[in-house]
Amino acid sequence: MDREFWRDKFPASVPFDIDTRKYQSVLDLFDESVKRYAKRPAYSNMGHTLSYADLDRESAAFAAWLQQHTDLQAGDRIAVQMPNVLQYPVVVFGALRAGLIVVNTNPLYTEREMVHQFNDSGAKALVSFANVGHLVEKVLPQTSVRHVIMTELGDLLPWPRRLLVNAVVKHVKKMVPPYHMPKAHKLRDVLAGGRRLKLKAHRAASDDVAILQYTGGTTGVAKGAMLTHANLVANLMQMRVQLSHFNPGEEVMIAPLPLYHIFAFTVCCLGMMEIGCHSVLITNPRDLPAFVKELSQYKFTAFAGLNTLFVALLNNAAFRQLDFSSLKLTVAGGMALTHKAAEEWESVTGCRICEGFGMTETSPVISMNPFDAIQLGTIGLPVSNTAIKIVSDDGQEMAVGEAGEICVQGPQVMKGYWQRPEATAETIDSDGWLHTGDIGIIQADGYLRIVDRKKDMILVSGFNVYPNEIEDVVATHPGVLESAAVGVQDAKSGEAVKLFVVRKDPRLTEAELLEHCRANLTGYKVPRSIVFRDALPKSPVGKILRRELRDQ
Repeated sequence: MDREFWRDKFPASVPFDIDTRKYQSVLDLFDESVKRYAKRPAYSNMGHTLSYADLDRESAAFAAWLQQHTDLQAGDRIAVQMPNVLQYPVVVFGALRAGLIVVNTNPLYTEREMVHQFNDSGAKALVSFANVGHLVEKVLPQTSVRHVIMTELGDLLPWPRRLLVNAVVKHVKKMVPPYHMPKAHKLRDVLAGGRRLKLKAHRAASDDVAILQYTGGTTGVAKGAMLTHANLVANLMQMRVQLSHFNPGEEVMIAPLPLYHIFAFTVCCLGMMEIGCHSVLITNPRDLPAFVKELSQYKFTAFAGLNTLFVALLNNAAFRQLDFSSLKLTVAGGMALTHKAAEEWESVTGCRICEGFGMTETSPVISMNPFDAIQLGTIGLPVSNTAIKIVSDDGQEMAVGEAGEICVQGPQVMKGYWQRPEATAETIDSDGWLHTGDIGIIQADGYLRIVDRKKDMILVSGFNVYPNEIEDVVATHPGVLESAAVGVQDAKSGEAVKLFVVRKDPRLTEAELLEHCRANLTGYKVPRSIVFRDALPKSPVGKILRRELRDQ
């Protein structure tokens, strides 16, 4: 579809074209923000706040230590593995300031998943969380990681609260299994040492890779999407123009989504920085009583979430009693938003939910509903400077109202997959169009709707789950002959994994196979249910027909 189709469909508040190169790099944005908003709060967590000046100082200390106490060079990869804590932005911006490429890593990964990601990225350094130190200890000998820095939950909290939090987590809640890594550094020691060193400023080029963001694939192998400084800057500027009603230096955003996920990383870690927003990091949003108590401490103006979180909060009586008078923006991403959740959220909070659409490979936002023209059930209009077309299976462009695969072009589209040119060519065609794998239509008013998914990917609480990865893990169990994983509707998580299995060993039980899955897959990838079959439906050439299993 020619972009001109959308020109007169954009609301007056959103420009059709913008300068996506306002900053040469994320570092230029960072430098401007920490100076302009130096005295303003940047991030809060567990009752403690870092100002923009604090963030500047601590990230500089981390960067200087990396430069002068390791052999890491610009372009080397550093894996960052932690939940939403104050250490995360300090470490990420510090790593970028040292010229390193950040590899965002889920702290819930199993040993197998960590080994793959660290080795595939070629990570030479790792900053990880004490709670998973026992796994890190097992993983290290299987990787090329040479420098390890460990942090505990309360490390950036003031004394004596730091000691109390870390002691409770370790000795009372027993959440830190013992590990032994005598050569690992403690983050607090690293920061203390770095404060005495001088940072050598790194100048990043716009086309330099800033982040390796891992996503699954139809082969079941997680691939690193190379997101450049230009990609990330473009996407945060594309979102920034949607926020014309935001006041720089005055907004407070609640950030419960994990920052290692691209949606939260770009929206909460980068996008809000440009306007000097105060982001409140929620470490464990599943602890609803603690989450709601944290919410009660702030006059928050923005909230980023996804459908499952909205539903959980709406079913919490204390949440419904909060003061929402300042809330003027709620954004949803990661998974489909249900009409019921959207309508109830607006009824309780007085704020409509703005839904959009994106992918890891697009930094991530492709389209979104303008805040003053939300159309429930759609994924909105393309963001500024973005072209979208709908194509058939044979590559023919479809007309308005006709369904086909959504394809996108724009400055936010990734550079490619890390060291996987064949996979890149399968996703981005020779004309530069990224094929999303989602089936949608363009309405006459320009708004887009998703109607189906071309790929077999399963979306569980906003996280991509790829059937082949699950099937590969299941195949390693000696009692399994073959299997097929599909997605089924789930009221809580949107979709859940259902596994169909043909047994090699008739004594194999569901409990035994689930235990095997839990040992090798992150929790959200573990099948919710297992069905044993005598045979699986197959095509004439022997390919298992997952769609037939879903339809059944």
